[in-house]
Amino acid sequence: MTVTIMAVAVAAGSCGNNHSKTAGEAVAEEEEIPTVTVRQVFVEDVPQYGVYTSNVYPFVKNNIVPQASGRITAINVEIGDYVQAGEVLAEMDDVNLLQARLKMLNDSTEFSRLAELYAAGGLSKSDLEAMELSYNVSRSSYENLLENTVLLSPVEGVISARNYDKGDMYAMSQPIYVVEQIVPVKLLVGISEVDYTKVHRGDRVEVTADAFPGKTFKGEISRIYPTIDPATHTFTAEILVPNKDKVLRPGMFARVRVLFGVNRSVVVPDAAIVKQTGSGERFVYVLNPDNTVTYTNVKLGVRMGSEYEVLSGLNDGDRIVTEGQIRLKSGIEVSVKE
Repeated sequence: MTVTIMAVAVAAGSCGNNHSKTAGEAVAEEEEIPTVTVRQVFVEDVPQYGVYTSNVYPFVKNNIVPQASGRITAINVEIGDYVQAGEVLAEMDDVNLLQARLKMLNDSTEFSRLAELYAAGGLSKSDLEAMELSYNVSRSSYENLLENTVLLSPVEGVISARNYDKGDMYAMSQPIYVVEQIVPVKLLVGISEVDYTKVHRGDRVEVTADAFPGKTFKGEISRIYPTIDPATHTFTAEILVPNKDKVLRPGMFARVRVLFGVNRSVVVPDAAIVKQTGSGERFVYVLNPDNTVTYTNVKLGVRMGSEYEVLSGLNDGDRIVTEGQIRLKSGIEVSVKE
């Protein structure tokens, strides 16, 4: 009788212990459900930019030189001076110029006299034409000498080099001055041939220069070179920047941002992206209607600050995990933090 009572007691105790363990396991399993933060993502307009490095070039660069060697009698401007088109920069010895001027004036007077004589019938037409030709030649010779004796700036710009002093003999080895037009300036960028059909004359671009942090200059594509470099598989686009305040100077390092168009793509926060260890693949966890998650491979496009364009792998309106991914695996049930 005693043995039977003890067996019943042991059986009862055993049943009680099994019941307690099952309840504990249920609580543990409930506590192990990860808590995550999710965000719904949508299709947005995503500008497609390309960024290229370049140097700033003058729009026009002129070497100021006379046609022949001679003595420099005047130096009128210095390096860094801003000059106007037609401004006198330097003057050469004018002995030959004065002689040419006297001959031109003499031929002009003689031509006028013979024209009156021809009108009165006292001169043949051929003699008049011969004198007219002589006058035209002497006038052209004078104008040419004038252009090469009084040296003018052909453009409005800045003096970037002066290689001679007053009194020097110009030796035709290097220019007396170099004038660079900096309103506007231009940049040359090499763009991949795959984007050749996406670039057009007149397209707007943005330019930044290391010399002016935080400042953006507006420009446009003014010329597209017609050939592709077979070594680099790039083509050259010429960018013009108005530079009305004259702050961009030739030789500065700059970056050009070119807009190639706009994509309609899903945009996700950077925090949602999971990198596959040992590969370049990227994933996100997509929340399903039953509160499970799916480990989904995505192809990323451009980065926009703290967000990425997704080219494939997600749909408009998907809900993705942005916090709590460390404890997740595909198919697991999660608790969504409200």
